[in-house]
Amino acid sequence: MGGGDGEVFEPATGNEPVSERTGAGSGGGDAVWGHTAEARRVSVRTAFEGLMQIRRLSHSGATEPERMPAAWELARPARAVALALEASGAPPSATDAEGRRVRLGYAVSGDVATGTVRVEWLGPPGSGAATGEESALGGCADTLRSLGWTVLMYRGERRRRFLEVEVPTRGPGAGR
Repeated sequence: MGGGDGEVFEPATGNEPVSERTGAGSGGGDAVWGHTAEARRVSVRTAFEGLMQIRRLSHSGATEPERMPAAWELARPARAVALALEASGAPPSATDAEGRRVRLGYAVSGDVATGTVRVEWLGPPGSGAATGEESALGGCADTLRSLGWTVLMYRGERRRRFLEVEVPTRGPGAGR
């Protein structure tokens, strides 16, 4: 999905280094990818509204076309999931230059072989990520289910929870 100024829009996966999110010399955390936080919110809203329009056009005969992922999303599920989460207002996590977590929030990763997406709630040591993950991931799951994705919550290593997001195999509400 493109931005208004010819740049390619990239949703926040929560795996970006802070320096990439804040931009060099931008004066701190109010800038995102070299833009102000407000400009970023506008870009996210525009991209998400565009995606919803694609869904409506792709599924024009459906009763709830906004709850049916479009072909663009099915080909790029990790990007689609990241866009949905960022548009919902969920905070993305972030890393430092060495890959250490520096911000509490969601982190999205995709498995190209299976087409599944993993959503985790991660943060720096002492951030309370493990304590708040069930509630935070529950909110992420609700957002994704409302958009037609199949979402399951699991426990992985060290009993940490994560979401597995899959392409829906049935109509709206699959995976509920």
